Amino acid sequence: MYSQKVLKHFQNPHNYGEMKNPDGVGRVGNLVCGDVMWVYVKIGKNKKKEEYIKDIKFKTYGCTAAIATSSMVTDLVKGKTIQKALSVSKNEIIDSLDGLPPIKIHCSILATEALNEAIYDYLKKQKREIPSAILAKHKTSEKEQEILDKKHKNCRS
Repeated sequence: MYSQKVLKHFQNPHNYGEMKNPDGVGRVGNLVCGDVMWVYVKIGKNKKKEEYIKDIKFKTYGCTAAIATSSMVTDLVKGKTIQKALSVSKNEIIDSLDGLPPIKIHCSILATEALNEAIYDYLKKQKREIPSAILAKHKTSEKEQEILDKKHKNCRS
């Protein structure tokens, strides 16, 4: 059912845990399955003065695929510029894990959404203009966040 890579990331997730003083935090969840993901980012500047993901961590409450996709997205974007990090797709995550069962594809989407939300949060805190693509994704998940907040009052980071 699950590839060896999925099982490895589930059993020994990379970049797992909370981050002290993150520059941005993203939280998303799936109302149907109940998975909830947090992504924490620290942003730095490289030699070209481009902002990049200096450090990234995650905390996920969910199934094997949810934890594995969260772990994989952190591996794929750590050290990348914000722009490159935002271009990581669900298909890249799935391919990097050597596949996911069709019923678990939504976990890879959640992982990209959590990353998007963390970057949105960073830009908002910096009082920077938020690109329309990031803003559109944020608005899409905003309504679900309100419902999740009501369902998980005591489950906040």
